[in-house]
Amino acid sequence: MKIAIATLGDKGLQDTVSPEFGHSKTFTIVEIEDGKVKNVEVMNNPAEGLTHKRGPVIAKRLANKGVGMVISGEIGPGASRALEQLGIRMLIVRPGHSVKDVLREQGLIA
Repeated sequence: MKIAIATLGDKGLQDTVSPEFGHSKTFTIVEIEDGKVKNVEVMNNPAEGLTHKRGPVIAKRLANKGVGMVISGEIGPGASRALEQLGIRMLIVRPGHSVKDVLREQGLIA
């Protein structure tokens, strides 16, 4: 399973979860297999330069990368609709924690 976490920078598993999906600087895409991290990729926010409709742009890019779940501190209504239409699950968590800690807390990695 591929999970995209809205993040503040480019530190991979050590990066911090962003409070906002559409305004996050990056997305840390983590591939998990049997409770273990198999691959980590950091992608810049593809909608960074947009002022409106960021969510659908990001959702399409993540779907094209095979992402099945998104984790963020908040996901707006436009992004939520786009993710739902693309079959991508959403998980809202308290921002400010590391990607690795959030994945552990949610039972996604050992």
